[in-house]
Amino acid sequence: MKKKMVAVVLVLAMAIGLTACQGGGKEAETTAKTEDTKSDAQGTDGDSQSNLSDQLYIQVSALGSDPYFYDHKMGMEMAGEELGVRTEFVGPAELDMNAMVTAFEQAIAKKPNGIVVVGFNEQLTPTIKKAMDAGIPVVTVDADLPDSGRIAFVGTGNVEAGITGGEKMKELLGDSGKVAIMYNPGQTNLEERVAGYKQAFEGTGIEIIEEVDTKQDSVIAAQNIAAVLQKHPDLNGIVCVDATGGTAAATAVREAGRTGDVKIIAMDRSNEILEAIEDGIISASVAQQTALMPYYATQLLINLNNSKVEITSDNAAAGVLGVPGYIDTGAIIVDESNYEYFKR
Repeated sequence: MKKKMVAVVLVLAMAIGLTACQGGGKEAETTAKTEDTKSDAQGTDGDSQSNLSDQLYIQVSALGSDPYFYDHKMGMEMAGEELGVRTEFVGPAELDMNAMVTAFEQAIAKKPNGIVVVGFNEQLTPTIKKAMDAGIPVVTVDADLPDSGRIAFVGTGNVEAGITGGEKMKELLGDSGKVAIMYNPGQTNLEERVAGYKQAFEGTGIEIIEEVDTKQDSVIAAQNIAAVLQKHPDLNGIVCVDATGGTAAATAVREAGRTGDVKIIAMDRSNEILEAIEDGIISASVAQQTALMPYYATQLLINLNNSKVEITSDNAAAGVLGVPGYIDTGAIIVDESNYEYFKR
């Protein structure tokens, strides 16, 4: 991968060098829309565009203390190191949208060349629009906000991830049974995964009898799913669309003495989830390739700011940015056969 990324950066550098030599003309017209975005975002003269090391890309998130977001930080750091730009990761340690908006505003004030943001919910939409209006391109990752005007989304195909988990649960239950689903309502990416599970269960005898709010808190989530286990002694399975649900379900099932009886499909690859797979409490987990999200989002922003690919005879007039609008980073089933490879 490193060789490929180095090659990409070299190609970009050559393209920028050629542009500097050629000056204006047709190429300046074909990239007018992108150039307006770049000059506003950088707040400097055009010469700095040819030096990738001068460019700053910032990721804004929340839940910075959550083990899942370790991969976000790692992916952003790798992007900076391998692509030769400066990167920062900012935002609150908890799921605090007001604090995240504040961190976003502070990122805009730095006039970076681009911002990568986890689109937790629509409260972030006005700030994304503010950044775009200021000429700072924004790419959403992990969770999308398609009505925000963002340049692109990079992340797991969430419906497909839900279908992947649903197919695994069908395999475990034999196409019939009673299931509870755990998620945080109002979070778009999680709701899309729920939709994927429901799609996978269509036409089967698997029935979702409870939808459990995790509140993005493992203690509360464990209490809530424990109550469901007590209410439904005939519950056959629990599906979880985030890491919080998986660890909470494992705790509740273990404490209820129902290990192996209640099948659990978790989400992601935290150490707690991997240990629960090893212990036979969690049957499988749908793991995302999380580090790829900020990595390719940064690559996309670099291409937007520096690449001169002529998709049409006049990209600006055609409304063409010259970068992908969506990148699916994929998901993988982790179970007893491969969990050891995911340990950190």
